[in-house]
Amino acid sequence: MTSIKGMESMPVGFRFRPTDEELVGHYLRLKVEGNDSQFHVIPEVNVCKWEPSDLPKFSVIKSDDQEWFFFSPRDYKSSNSNRTNRATKSGYWKVTGKDRKIKAKGTDDVIGTKKTLVFHRGRVRDGVRTNWVMHEYQSIVTLPRQVGGVHVNALNLVHT
Repeated sequence: MTSIKGMESMPVGFRFRPTDEELVGHYLRLKVEGNDSQFHVIPEVNVCKWEPSDLPKFSVIKSDDQEWFFFSPRDYKSSNSNRTNRATKSGYWKVTGKDRKIKAKGTDDVIGTKKTLVFHRGRVRDGVRTNWVMHEYQSIVTLPRQVGGVHVNALNLVHT
């Protein structure tokens, strides 16, 4: 995947810091609609196929910030299940807190949801919490685009 046009010539100090509303209402919407080919700011990576520390190398935007953005297909525990598989080889992503609603700017229209997940090393019964946090965004305005039979979500990975 190539970087966005002109990314090499961005001014000193440029940061990619989209709001929750911009992630869902713009980037994820374009991805769901299949219109994201003009800008490759957020690459598609199956985050559960990689350990959190391996993911930053896939980021299109290179910076010293401890924050990266990806689209990731949703992986289900089985073909007839709605339960999401968030396990990697060495651990799992655990949902913490309640889903938060994301509203369109200037309105009360809910356009998506945001989940917070924390990576734990080991398996569920004896997992050890780490400093890796992931925010998972899902659009509820448009039906999710099917990619290889799975939904696509926007993810914001942060190392604290």
